[in-house]
Amino acid sequence: MNPVRVAVTAAAGRMGQRLVALAHQGEGTVVTVATEASGHGQMGHDAGTVAGLGPIDVTISPDLSHGIGHADVVIDFSTPEATVAHAKVAGAAKVPVVVGTTGLAPEQQAQVEAALAGVPWVQAPNMSVGVNVLFKLLDLAVRTLGEAYDVEIVETHHRHKVDSPSGTALALGRVAAEARGVDFDGHAVFERHGRTGPRKAGSIGLQTLRVGDVVGDHTVVLGTDGERLELTHKAQGRDTFAHGALRAARWVVGRPPGRYDMQDVLGLR
Repeated sequence: MNPVRVAVTAAAGRMGQRLVALAHQGEGTVVTVATEASGHGQMGHDAGTVAGLGPIDVTISPDLSHGIGHADVVIDFSTPEATVAHAKVAGAAKVPVVVGTTGLAPEQQAQVEAALAGVPWVQAPNMSVGVNVLFKLLDLAVRTLGEAYDVEIVETHHRHKVDSPSGTALALGRVAAEARGVDFDGHAVFERHGRTGPRKAGSIGLQTLRVGDVVGDHTVVLGTDGERLELTHKAQGRDTFAHGALRAARWVVGRPPGRYDMQDVLGLR
């Protein structure tokens, strides 16, 4: 079977480099297109060389539209603005997309959804297989334990992360809210300071830490009088996200048009 041909955006970034390297190491994929923001210092360089893999005869270019015809799927871990542009190019070319970018504003999310309406695409706040198992476990735990258990979410990331809380923490909050049958926005409590009074029953707390070079830690604490259950996932490196994205890329090719997530990819629904 021929390998899935992948276009990697932001190919010179930390995630992009790992995607390029791992795609050529037994993942059933091969990188055929690599892009970066116009003016990037690695523009015109071989994507494999930049990723430490060695030459793969794929030059980093500034425009996804020039190479989209040579790709079966696009993997996008870039910026919200770039993701919107990439979605428009891929949607017009009828090429599936795996969206790993977080921090999209509502209007940007709407543009992505409109652009990709005619193709199959995967979007997830976290591509890690382990994190997506965590989502499933949290749903089970909240439904089983009931409303007597408080829910608090703590996330830790490196000092350079620009969005807060993380997309994964927000997704965990939404999983908990859905399991309880309540509206997340109406029950979420972000941080706490000052004289806040007793904890409001049914609230879902989210706390953010930014420190050092932490790739990504997420803990959900479910507690009631007499006991506490903690569910934790710790990412040791970016490869876990890259492996998940490549798995999604292989899975989405040939699917019916529509939006999917990693729960679909992993068969957890």
